[in-house]
Amino acid sequence: MTKLAVSLNDTSDEQFRMNKKYRLSFTGASLMLSEMSELAKLYLEQGLENIDKQRVIKGQKGKTIETQYREIRLRIDTLTQTQLEILAYGDLVAQKQIALLGVCKVYSFIRDFIVEVLRDKALVFNYQITEGEYITFFRRKRELYPHLDTLTENTTRKVRQVVFKILEQASLIDSANSKLITPFILDHKVARAVAEEDPEWLKVYLLSDLDIANQIH
Repeated sequence: MTKLAVSLNDTSDEQFRMNKKYRLSFTGASLMLSEMSELAKLYLEQGLENIDKQRVIKGQKGKTIETQYREIRLRIDTLTQTQLEILAYGDLVAQKQIALLGVCKVYSFIRDFIVEVLRDKALVFNYQITEGEYITFFRRKRELYPHLDTLTENTTRKVRQVVFKILEQASLIDSANSKLITPFILDHKVARAVAEEDPEWLKVYLLSDLDIANQIH
């Protein structure tokens, strides 16, 4: 199996210095935990050739199947063998945590919001996320990535809605409405699988630098 895992620093720094764009296609597919888990199983058991997409994306038709399959395939492709095994066969908590990792690897906009806003607040025990903080984050990124300025009002609203939906589905916040950060205990298998690849990715679970250092040792 080809390992296509990526480095946190590569995605958030060098890649965007070159491309100056965030991938925002997550608006077509939220966390999709059950679908990601199913695809991970198929990946491990038979590879990704000749997959029945309707077996993975249930209850959808045509273009929606293609769109959602493409997005979760991108996420699956970033995971290591060990991370895939946890996503496929782990318990619900561990599966959510790996699904979140896949999302953050593909969509650096979400990764940056988690690390730069949620993590910074959680580290000082401030757990309430406000709309104003999201707007400030978005405006700051718009200065760095001009393509965000070309988004329609509807697309901008959709991006915000799906970001908070994913955070809720991954259990990083209690709900998309109240936006209260809910720190969780990182599954030890997930922590090890992530640290073995690149400890920097542990930041998406709101871990402090000290906690990350402890995971390494």
